[in-house]
Amino acid sequence: MHDRIPEPLKALVEQLSRLPGLGPKSAMRAAMALLKWPEAETRRLGRGIHDLRDNLHLCSRCGGLSSTDPCAVCADAERARDTLCLVTEWDSMLTLDEGGFYHGQYMILGGLLAPLERMDSESLDMDRLVNRLAEGEVNELILALGATLEAENTASFIRQMVRKRFPGVRISRLAQGIPLGAEVKYMDKETLRQSLQFRQDLA
Repeated sequence: MHDRIPEPLKALVEQLSRLPGLGPKSAMRAAMALLKWPEAETRRLGRGIHDLRDNLHLCSRCGGLSSTDPCAVCADAERARDTLCLVTEWDSMLTLDEGGFYHGQYMILGGLLAPLERMDSESLDMDRLVNRLAEGEVNELILALGATLEAENTASFIRQMVRKRFPGVRISRLAQGIPLGAEVKYMDKETLRQSLQFRQDLA
């Protein structure tokens, strides 16, 4: 970074550039925008970032971010306890739950198997998953991990583990294939392959 940039600004830009989607130039623009904010606003932002660590916790049941433990979803007595939807990250859980069409429990895996990125089974929250299944409440484990190669490998790994240790638990996955409103001629080969593999009977 340029030597003429004041040290406090340089330090802030370096920190901001570590955020996803922010390179050095974008971080500099963000820092310059913050300098134009009223002092009270920048201090409120700083307090908000500082308090984030103190006021947010990981839910001991699902691994999601929450200000309470257990989180509101896990503590909801109206939700079904026999289905457990496994997602990669917390924001995937939020997206699924905002739809209002799933009323069971969730579990956050914390990533996907990706050997090139040094994400192995030790990096995943497998202990929490095993403990939840060992309670005996869950009859169905829904894999909602996405449709990437890493997601497929992770789903295969979890499927093998569950079938071996919890043979009574049904394993399902989100349907994959051609999205609503799309035409077959515009689909890639993998999407078409999965659409055929997971085709459904018509009543």
